[in-house]
Amino acid sequence: MKKIIFTDKAPAPIGPYSQAILTGNTLYTSGQIALHPKTGELITSDIETETKQVMENMKAVLDAAEMDFNNVIKATIFISNMGDFAKINSVYSAYFNEETAPARETVQVACLPKNVNVEISMIAVL
Repeated sequence: MKKIIFTDKAPAPIGPYSQAILTGNTLYTSGQIALHPKTGELITSDIETETKQVMENMKAVLDAAEMDFNNVIKATIFISNMGDFAKINSVYSAYFNEETAPARETVQVACLPKNVNVEISMIAVL
């Protein structure tokens, strides 16, 4: 059985998908981009600020499922420019304890929704 996770503290989906699905003790999040949840404005002034907004959106989704970054076991980062990897990683790493950080891959892609520079999805467990 699956439970739809939704919070107005993260951007509403921009298509036919849910912010996250909880099935059993596992949470599968949809990718988050740097949309401000209240204004709908894209936050793309610089890659660090953009990544921080993505992580804050993800934090809100995890919170709606009564989880936090300690529950995350896998993350996927999609970026439009591998040259931004170090800056994205610097912001991302602030949300995790390095000793217990989740598994992760980072992939450069040709284009992301709304032409953003970074999108992150996660899998978490209770």
